[in-house]
Amino acid sequence: MSSTDTADRFTTLPDEQTLATTIVALEEHGFSVDLVDDLPAAQAAVLARIPNGASVMTNTSVTLDETGIADAINHGGPYDSARHKMLALDFETQAQEMKAIGGQPDYALGSVHAITRDGTLIIASASGSQLASYAWGAANVIFVVGAQKLVPSVDAARERIYQHSLVLEDARAQAAYGQHSAVAKILEIHQEFPGRIHVVLIRLSVGF
Repeated sequence: MSSTDTADRFTTLPDEQTLATTIVALEEHGFSVDLVDDLPAAQAAVLARIPNGASVMTNTSVTLDETGIADAINHGGPYDSARHKMLALDFETQAQEMKAIGGQPDYALGSVHAITRDGTLIIASASGSQLASYAWGAANVIFVVGAQKLVPSVDAARERIYQHSLVLEDARAQAAYGQHSAVAKILEIHQEFPGRIHVVLIRLSVGF
């Protein structure tokens, strides 16, 4: 399969039936869902769910950057930016304090690398720094997801991670940090208590 074929496979938007089926499956597994048409609507849907003064961690995410959500939280919004607090500390001497701040906010924001048709959320990470908050630590989690990330199965999700997302993230990491990325840890969220995890699904190709 050529690189063009691979890109097309993992960036093509789903049809309406696939969207509808996936949303029903997500809701059956305890996730709430907003389906929006564009980036401003995605940002509005996220900010509407976060009360003023809440502690919010914006995990590293191209989707949060492209939607303007990271800037809205961390630069002038009426929120307590966990990212600013965490980055003000020294990793060499205050790593545990950084983990506590980033891992236990009122709201953890980020994206996923794939959503399966039966309602499983799948996130890959090089460090795992965001996974603890998603799995347990954050009181609330909001995932902002481009609809191109919908896949038929967990196997297809893993193919998407290794064949598509990692390639793009590796290039981004080299440009931003001067080092390669990797898939060191993968979190699969199959079920959640209703009300904790919300998915904002965008009818666009957004993020990796």
